Amino acid sequence: MRKFSLLVIAAYAANLMTYAQTCLDEALAYRIKNEAFNNSKIEDLSQFMTDDLGPRLAASQMKLRAEKMVINKLEELGLSNPRAEFAFEFAKGGWDNEKNYVAMTAPYYCSFAANPKAWSGSTDGLVKGECVTIDVKEKADLEKYKGSLAGKIVLMPIQQTYEIRFEPLASRYTDEELTELEKDPRPANARRRAMPSNWQAMRELQSAIGEMLKDEHVLAVVSGSGTFNVPSSRGVQYKQGDPEPTPEIILPIEDHNRMVRMLNKGGKVEMELDVKNRFTNNPRINNVIAEIPGSDPKLKNEIVLIGAHLDSWHGGTGGADNASGCIVMMETMRIIKSLNISPKRTIRLALWGGEEQGLYGSRGYANKYLYDTDKKKTLPGYEKFALYLNMDNGSGRFRGIYLEENDLAVPFFETWKKPLESLGFKTLSLRKTSGTDHLSFTRIGLPAYQFIQDELEYDRTYHTTMDTYERLSLDDLKVDAAITAWLVLNAAMDDSRIPVKPGYPENIPAGSMR
Repeated sequence: MRKFSLLVIAAYAANLMTYAQTCLDEALAYRIKNEAFNNSKIEDLSQFMTDDLGPRLAASQMKLRAEKMVINKLEELGLSNPRAEFAFEFAKGGWDNEKNYVAMTAPYYCSFAANPKAWSGSTDGLVKGECVTIDVKEKADLEKYKGSLAGKIVLMPIQQTYEIRFEPLASRYTDEELTELEKDPRPANARRRAMPSNWQAMRELQSAIGEMLKDEHVLAVVSGSGTFNVPSSRGVQYKQGDPEPTPEIILPIEDHNRMVRMLNKGGKVEMELDVKNRFTNNPRINNVIAEIPGSDPKLKNEIVLIGAHLDSWHGGTGGADNASGCIVMMETMRIIKSLNISPKRTIRLALWGGEEQGLYGSRGYANKYLYDTDKKKTLPGYEKFALYLNMDNGSGRFRGIYLEENDLAVPFFETWKKPLESLGFKTLSLRKTSGTDHLSFTRIGLPAYQFIQDELEYDRTYHTTMDTYERLSLDDLKVDAAITAWLVLNAAMDDSRIPVKPGYPENIPAGSMR
């Protein structure tokens, strides 16, 4: 047992009844591991979630298609009441890319791996034009371009250059790094990172540039993002019902920067584009939800929640981000179902919508079931919320869990993790981690946690067109599903629950769930 955990237990010795009193027996741990490793459906689920579903941009027609297919899959797995639930209004509406051809035609021909920005407009069929660059550091600089850009393809300034890296492309946590994660971060994290002082001015300038390019009727705007000749995925500001935006294209920096360098030397560069995007009236973000019902008369209405986000960006098939999380959570439910165990509490699977656009799905769930932001009061589900476990950092192996500075959770996971240590799941970190759906619940004080995962090659591949089936480490996903199934069953069967953070819900920040 780790030193910080002993201190926590000692500090709360007077209130041990709030801590985990039970850990399920080793025989069940064996059965879970046997099912996860010897009867795994990870391969089938991995192909289904990537190759079969395809891209799943929030509110797109492809996302709606994926929802229906996933509901059918959950029915096949024998889960109860699989359904799509409305979560949040989404002002952008639906958008799908239907055609994408981008090439340089002068000074020589070269076809490019390109990715249109989500919610940007289409070209008028195949268009050809001369490329120009712009250099705008303040709004006054816009004047020199007025009346000169019509019919041109505008290459935005270079924002990213490539530097050779000598670190491995894929990596796992070292023992030293995991030990560092175990240290309590709170003595050193009082200072929060502030927004740059000129952040608002930068945003206003970008908006002004966009308006100028639109007024000038440029053919398209081309930016550089992504390395190794792989473009990244991004979106543009847009509201459903507004005029269709200017077509915007992302090229990998190798192609974008090459053309910018040639133009800056006085050369002539021309491109041709044929991009077709479809806008649809769908101002809705949905979650896909299913359950294994609880059986205990007193505890069956309490919820052990597990989840990952179903939506992806549009360039690839969202393998690491976040088909991997959906695969593990679906496999977790399959494993539990296959063991014919009736959990005391209800185990609920939630595959969130709109995470990439701002945690829309999980925020909507919290608003509906847990906390009324307008009335500033808890809803009935708040008192029935036992635990949420989230996966959203690629397909790397679970090495532990971030406990969000909740000391009260430590004894539970210390008890539950013992049969998992042989799988490498050892590290309990009191650090906070950000950027994914558990935040919708931690913001209101509930026990919701993201796993510590081996990074593998996540930073290189997520939000790019190469985020596909190939990014999945199937053996790691099998381990992750076994770990999740064990933790979930312990949480669903334990007579006690991880408490809400002290001071909540009284101290929930105003507007924290909007």
